[in-house]
Amino acid sequence: MNKSVKKIMAVVLTAAIGLGVLGGCSSTGKSEDQSLSNVKKAGVLKVGLSDDYPPMEFRDSNNKEAGFDIDMVNAIGKKMGVKVQIVTNSFDGIFVALKAKKFDMVQSCVSVTNERKSTLLFSDPYIYGGDAVFVKNSNTSIKAPNDLKGKVVGCQAGTTAEEALKNFNGLKETKKYQQTTDAFLDLQNDRTEAVVADPMVGDYYTSKNPGKFKKVKEYIGKQPIGAAFRKSDKTLKDAYQKAFNELKKDGTMSKLSNKWFGYDIYNSQNK
Repeated sequence: MNKSVKKIMAVVLTAAIGLGVLGGCSSTGKSEDQSLSNVKKAGVLKVGLSDDYPPMEFRDSNNKEAGFDIDMVNAIGKKMGVKVQIVTNSFDGIFVALKAKKFDMVQSCVSVTNERKSTLLFSDPYIYGGDAVFVKNSNTSIKAPNDLKGKVVGCQAGTTAEEALKNFNGLKETKKYQQTTDAFLDLQNDRTEAVVADPMVGDYYTSKNPGKFKKVKEYIGKQPIGAAFRKSDKTLKDAYQKAFNELKKDGTMSKLSNKWFGYDIYNSQNK
């Protein structure tokens, strides 16, 4: 084999090795984030939520999805130029379903916690909730969270209220429910002595049942609430955030707040 042939073969071999290395990088490296482009291509944003948490998300008298989160995400979808498809899921399994790609995101009054942030990507908080204590209007023994000691307390399974009660020492029993409606029904029927839930949810039940329930002034804790995405879906999260920021600026979010809560949270200390 002469020198010129050897040189040609060396060049070809070097090129082949280089392509192999590049090919290896592309197959083992991180894939490009296609979350937004996939939603745009489909023309549909699939949103997971648990439709049992009024006034955030629930079924109205016509069995249609309604609530603050529903109106908000529909407005965001319109800003993004896509239709919104609501996919219902029990809250205690909603993040597993998100990771399994049953839907593109979760907007279901999700409290942003450090534990959840370790596995999920969150939007900026769009509202603030927390762990408020609700009792029957006739109750005079529970005036602060510490008064829950020795009591039977209800909450919705999978929520931060459940987590807060796990860390609360001295409870007689914690009853967990798939739906907050059932928790308040048991409170009404004296099967529990208190319910822990997001304040706006408990306030809604209180307003719908005048004279039956009241909220304890002091909260167990306060939590920011945001939309949740898969950790890899930054482009989709950023597009959602941009749409929300525009809706807040043009006054749409204030209108939705007044509609569902009776006041503007975006012009208050809660914003």
